[in-house]
Amino acid sequence: MIVDLHVHVFADTPNHGWLSDELHGRSSMRFIRWRLGLPSVRGAVFEQAVAAKLQATVAATPQLHAAVVLAFDAVYDQAGNRDEANTHLHVTNDYVARLTEGRADLLFGASIHPYRPDAVAELERCVQRGAVLLKWLPIVQNFNPSDPRCLPFYEALAHHRLPLLCHTGGEQSLIALDPSVADPLLLEPALKAGVTVIAAHCGTRSQPVETDYVPAFVRLAHEYEHCYGDTSALNLPARSYAYDTILEDPVVRDKLVHGSDWPVMPVPTRRIGWLQAAKLLLHESNWMRRDIAIKQRLGFDEAYWQRGATLLRRRDVSSPAPA
Repeated sequence: MIVDLHVHVFADTPNHGWLSDELHGRSSMRFIRWRLGLPSVRGAVFEQAVAAKLQATVAATPQLHAAVVLAFDAVYDQAGNRDEANTHLHVTNDYVARLTEGRADLLFGASIHPYRPDAVAELERCVQRGAVLLKWLPIVQNFNPSDPRCLPFYEALAHHRLPLLCHTGGEQSLIALDPSVADPLLLEPALKAGVTVIAAHCGTRSQPVETDYVPAFVRLAHEYEHCYGDTSALNLPARSYAYDTILEDPVVRDKLVHGSDWPVMPVPTRRIGWLQAAKLLLHESNWMRRDIAIKQRLGFDEAYWQRGATLLRRRDVSSPAPA
């Protein structure tokens, strides 16, 4: 079974979530709206258009059996109180659970801030609702994965065998609050607790001036059997440098899983040849299919495409992909 482990959705209505005015007006968000034909109007119209575009994109990507749709928890402060002022993106677990309910092609990826007082209880609730993994973005959600307060949460993740998909490296699409927590090594307490960790983006920079954490990811992949990295957004010019390392290291290559980071646009590079890159950029408008096509041309093997599904808590989507 081939699963895209890293797909985003936006919400903008009460009980579903919101985008701040600052994020909604950011150049990255305006670009996504323009290229995907999404409305600029706020509220239910925008939210429904995003969901419809996601569903249509997955349906038009026959190489995939399913995509994990990610919730995105709010920011919480050091005392465990919700920090509305610094929350620029929020997509509730209930919204994503309902969006994916009863579908074979969309799976529920939960998101729970570890500082919230009900974090473990919310995890239990999400597991009951069918969550297949747990998503974090510490530099945006403003917490440190190595904080001892995370340990009970790691114990619960390990108990439920729920993998942790955690952003590592830089971030440009969203508003980063604490870039210092981008280091994959901060996830070592989770690995020591027995959690299956998927380091999103393999610790890559999002711009040249940032710290390169790919060596840290490589170290963890070598030292921990249950440490993986997803290839989401690696088809961006600023991140694609990582291919030189992760595809040449046989240990790391066997730890890679598929993710696209939709609706981030994949940009083919010279690594697949200028002619093929130009063809994909000009003629492949489905960004999930384009991301897959780039990776196929880079030589990712069948084990890579199948590996992600084996990590999910539930693996009950078994129907074959369309031909």
